[in-house]
Amino acid sequence: MSAPVPSVSTVRPPSRRRWWWIGGGVVLAGALAASWFALPIRTVEVTGKQHLNAERVRELAGLTPDFGWLYYGAWRARGLLADPWVLSAAVTRRFPDTVTVQVNERRPVARWQKANGTVVGLALDSTVLPTTPEENAGLAALPLIQGWGPSRLGDALKVLGALGGYNVESVAYTPTGLRVKLPAGSVWSGDLKSLLKYAGSIGMYPKQNINIYPWGVSVQE
Repeated sequence: MSAPVPSVSTVRPPSRRRWWWIGGGVVLAGALAASWFALPIRTVEVTGKQHLNAERVRELAGLTPDFGWLYYGAWRARGLLADPWVLSAAVTRRFPDTVTVQVNERRPVARWQKANGTVVGLALDSTVLPTTPEENAGLAALPLIQGWGPSRLGDALKVLGALGGYNVESVAYTPTGLRVKLPAGSVWSGDLKSLLKYAGSIGMYPKQNINIYPWGVSVQE
């Protein structure tokens, strides 16, 4: 008896047309991506600015006035964060040739008198904000922070944040404590945690001089 003949399936080479379409799709996608990055930036929109002007924001973002070069990505915009006024920024490209720079600026919340007598503007995160003498005059209504000894600038700013609704005029720090001057009264404490804990007592004695200790509150006329 003769051995059975095995079944043989015919394997055909893939259609050339099919491969042409697949290859064409890859080439087309690559061409579109290349065209996106090859188009020069011609329009820059700046939003969210308060202190900085649009020209300065464009300069920090590396967007030169002619806009005739290629935009190379977010790394070029890192210069924005080098400016003390810029808390954060978002750079977005829109097809075909527009970049939008959204700026979130710091704002001054206090004045700080340095040891040499110079007064500068401060943001809530203790960043010193560079200002001109004319701009400093506009900050005169902000609370003044001053003191001596080891810096307690961070503590003073926390106090301002906690007592923001009491129209604080100044915060003075020393190695032994912090004194807050209000329009008609004052608050002193040798301990920041205690001051923040009993801050609500100020509303009960709005025109008194209050001393806050870890064990309680003392009120003086």
